Amino acid sequence: MPNKTILTRWFFVATSVVIISLILWNTYQFFTQLKENERNKMIIWAAAFEEFQQVEITNKEWNSKLILNVLQSNTTTPMILYTHKEDKYDINNLDSLYLKDAKKRDQLIEQFKSEYKPIEVMYKDTVLQTIYYGNSPIINKIKYYPAALIVIILLFFLAIYFFYQTSKSAEQNKLWAGMAKETAHQIGTPLSSLTGWTEILKEEQVNPSYIEEIDKDISRLKTITERFSKIGSIPKLEIVDLVSETQKSFNYLKSRSSKLIDFELKTPKETINVNLNPQLYGWTIENLFKNSIDAMRGQGKITLEIINDYKKVFIRVSDTGKGIPRKDFKKIFEPGFTTKKRGWGLGLSLSKRIIEDYHKGKIYVLKSVKNEGTTFEIALPQLV
Repeated sequence: MPNKTILTRWFFVATSVVIISLILWNTYQFFTQLKENERNKMIIWAAAFEEFQQVEITNKEWNSKLILNVLQSNTTTPMILYTHKEDKYDINNLDSLYLKDAKKRDQLIEQFKSEYKPIEVMYKDTVLQTIYYGNSPIINKIKYYPAALIVIILLFFLAIYFFYQTSKSAEQNKLWAGMAKETAHQIGTPLSSLTGWTEILKEEQVNPSYIEEIDKDISRLKTITERFSKIGSIPKLEIVDLVSETQKSFNYLKSRSSKLIDFELKTPKETINVNLNPQLYGWTIENLFKNSIDAMRGQGKITLEIINDYKKVFIRVSDTGKGIPRKDFKKIFEPGFTTKKRGWGLGLSLSKRIIEDYHKGKIYVLKSVKNEGTTFEIALPQLV
């Protein structure tokens, strides 16, 4: 049985299409009727004008208020009158510019001819004048009404879609945050137990170097737990030396990585103070390193460089991997995007959120060359 939500959506879409179709059809009918009324009005006006012309030609006495009223009543329909015998143009309800500029006048005549068939004023089988006329202002406004209506409807659907996507994204964020916090909670229990076991091992006089390495990994697990516990909440920032924090992350990752990878660190000698959450910043550096290691397939060179600017500090992570196509420079930061067979595609997405949402900085691909490598850059505001 089809999902009820899907059926509701399709019903809403179908109903919307029917309503739009009815509105457009009625608008077209109304527009057509107005055009027909405009045509009939001009036929009556032309007949009155023809009568007036015949009186002038025959010099008969004429006193018809009805004819005058008809001729004077049309104050909206734009028209150009061409007198054949005198090769002369007159205008009505138009700017005098069209009498002075022959090119614009001829263009307007062509436009009028496309809107209505010209009316000829006759006298004894002779064409005296030709009346070219176009849509009145009200018809022109209605003519563009369907297009404006469609734009409004499209904007309405876009607003609904944006609202739906935002709601869906918010739900997903809550889910990920909940899973992360639960993971942190679940790790916490065995972690406490491991800490206790290390104390017992110390009493048993086990080789201190073994216990030291275990303590490092326990410390690492505590850091990971803190990271997961901070997802979904606003992390606390503190003033720290970026150089020192970067060196800590670099040294740890270097010691835990393959010996086939050559690591290089370039940092300024001076202290650089920034507002930072050390755990989340370390997570970002780790994600960039892992991305680089994957791109190099476990062998190559990674360079981490800090560049001190007056108002900003730049952290660059470069590798000698396979590179990233330019079209994917922004996609790689989207949740779920990955080129690996295994993985969730969340590392760079989390890094972007950490740097841009929490630290008010920027993270992006600075450059990338196929089979030569990629450079990621982080820009953070510096405390001056």
